[in-house]
Amino acid sequence: MLIRNVYRTTLFGCRADEPLTEVARRMADKDVGSLAVFDGEELAGLITERDLVRALAAGPDPGAETAAAHAATRVRTASLDEDSQDVAQRMLEAGIRHLPVEDGGRPVGMVSMRDLLALEVWSG
Repeated sequence: MLIRNVYRTTLFGCRADEPLTEVARRMADKDVGSLAVFDGEELAGLITERDLVRALAAGPDPGAETAAAHAATRVRTASLDEDSQDVAQRMLEAGIRHLPVEDGGRPVGMVSMRDLLALEVWSG
């Protein structure tokens, strides 16, 4: 099945300069495990729950830290026309659970390992 049939069409994000406390609040409010980090209109990174935990463990005041300081900046993406099994394999090999989905180089949503697992369970 193609990613276009399983990805979430809403891409929740934050600004690169947002404090981690606001990032965590937004993740909790939206019930998501990652946010795209934007520098203006450009996708600058991805911040996950794991990144927040590492920031809490490393620093005395995570409220003084920004999303950009803890986001992964080497962002892998999936495209709408990629096969879901290929994307799942790539995610497993990279040890990641979330990938922004792009259409013509523009971010349009997010796919998670949970989305791909649900596809496997429900289609089998």
